[in-house]
Amino acid sequence: MDLFDRLAEERIREAQARGEFDHLPGAGAPLDLEDWSRVPAESRMAYQVLKRAGYLPPELEARREALALVGRLEGLDAPQRERGLKRLALLNIQLTDAGLSPVTIADAAGYGERVLAKLGREPHR
Repeated sequence: MDLFDRLAEERIREAQARGEFDHLPGAGAPLDLEDWSRVPAESRMAYQVLKRAGYLPPELEARREALALVGRLEGLDAPQRERGLKRLALLNIQLTDAGLSPVTIADAAGYGERVLAKLGREPHR
């Protein structure tokens, strides 16, 4: 460690001792430790900005829509169910083209119970 690094570390420790870092914005909030290693370095900042703004890439939006649709299919009447299945087929084509696995009706079956079990809670009966 060179002289500059040691001086910087010493100043940081002094500031910590004085409590200068205690009330910074985001203090106590969890760190964002998401793995961005598969995203090209030149695209990471843009992806992070889009993620914080609530934007999903089209293929993930299609996956979310497909999962929601599968969850609603059971309560639909025959004509609506047929339209829903056609929409699901279209979404699955988009997912497959994007290199993702298609969503099946079995994917949504019991999803809520699996989430509750992972959280250590009992499903509502």
